[in-house]
Amino acid sequence: MNITRYIDYALLDSTTTESDIIQLCQEAIQYNFYGICINSCYVSLANQFLKETDINISAVVGFPLGAASTKSKIFEAQQAIKDGASEIDMVINLGLLKSRNYVSVLKDISDIKFAIENTPLKVTIEIDELNKNEIVKVCEICLDAGADYIKTSTGFTKNGATFTAVKMIKKIVRDKVKIKASGGIDDYESILKYIEAGADRVETATNIMATNKAQQIRNSKIFKQYLENLEKSKTTSDSSIITKV
Repeated sequence: MNITRYIDYALLDSTTTESDIIQLCQEAIQYNFYGICINSCYVSLANQFLKETDINISAVVGFPLGAASTKSKIFEAQQAIKDGASEIDMVINLGLLKSRNYVSVLKDISDIKFAIENTPLKVTIEIDELNKNEIVKVCEICLDAGADYIKTSTGFTKNGATFTAVKMIKKIVRDKVKIKASGGIDDYESILKYIEAGADRVETATNIMATNKAQQIRNSKIFKQYLENLEKSKTTSDSSIITKV
């Protein structure tokens, strides 16, 4: 399995600098990640580095609260696409969902999808703020609205993705909508488990390929040191035997 082709490498902090985005792009190219996920103000910059590659640029819209008006979300999404975004990650209006104003939640998603046409739309539902019934309902709304992906979390709440939630979403949507696990995922093993649970894409803010490589190097050094110590111990033991003789 080529795990890198499942990964959206994300950098969404409010303090993110231009040099941070450049480094993100360089690492995405180096490890051949499927895509990056960034704030819309940096899409144009990222596009300069990635336009000759097959790495996708996901721009977040209405991030991280989802409480912006639909018109403003549409404008942000369309501008991001003009700047070079190949995918849009929008956040639902949680307040409207909690108010059970399902028609407005549906309209928010469907209007954005209509406005961006064939550009893939990922709908962030923020599972940490929802109960099981609300997760079921919002998944059904995403299906009706024509969403391409359901994304678990923004990563800005206390908890992010869970294996249980991904399995639950998969059971509801089956293969009609793809799933993106996001929020608090920062190691190689977890990404594999989320893929096994049904995720089609996994977002992480950690370069797990570099981390995994660093761990392998560390383990190699530890093993080498172990062999050296073992050899020294053996030499010392042999010397002791010779001395006694």
